[in-house]
Amino acid sequence: MFVITADQHASQRTPDRVPAILEALAAAPGLRTVRAFERTVGDEIQGVLGDAADVIRAAARLNRHGHWAVGIGAGPVEELARTSAASRGPVFVAARRAVERARSKAVPVPVAVDWSRPSRGAEVDHAEALMRLVASIERRRSDAGWEVIDLLPGTTQAAVSDRLGITPAAVSQRLRAARWAEVQAVEPLLRELLIALHRAADPRSSGDEPLEED
Repeated sequence: MFVITADQHASQRTPDRVPAILEALAAAPGLRTVRAFERTVGDEIQGVLGDAADVIRAAARLNRHGHWAVGIGAGPVEELARTSAASRGPVFVAARRAVERARSKAVPVPVAVDWSRPSRGAEVDHAEALMRLVASIERRRSDAGWEVIDLLPGTTQAAVSDRLGITPAAVSQRLRAARWAEVQAVEPLLRELLIALHRAADPRSSGDEPLEED
């Protein structure tokens, strides 16, 4: 299982962004959760996911909003209750360690990955490195870039051009500036790294278990 714990930056000096991010995560296309994202305590949110692809989708949504330190944990669940906050197990501990590192000033991008084993391994380092690289791109995208990317699934750039009333060249320019093709190219590798991480953290599981939320 995977758990994402995210903590709002500078929450004492900024408005409460939890309601807006929970709404954005609930509306994210294709994002499935085992337990929905919810406020756990203060300005922190948490969700449980069963599929590496959904981890990538959820992280992208958090990176897009840019106000969050994101911790991703992989490992077994000891007790899966009706909510994430009421559940427990090694994967939740891993996500806690990850978010604490993510909000440290020592990390270049506020995203961290950890697992349920007692010491870090190459699986953790590799998954975290690529996750941070993707996050660094997603956090720099403009609203115009995201506008095009939101419309692309299941259609063509020409159709997006018609929908937005801009030229095909402008669509291509926005996608280039957003580094869309580069991220699309590495996402399959990132998914495989997360699956390998999960298998190493919890050998009982495949690391790719899409479970729908109750």
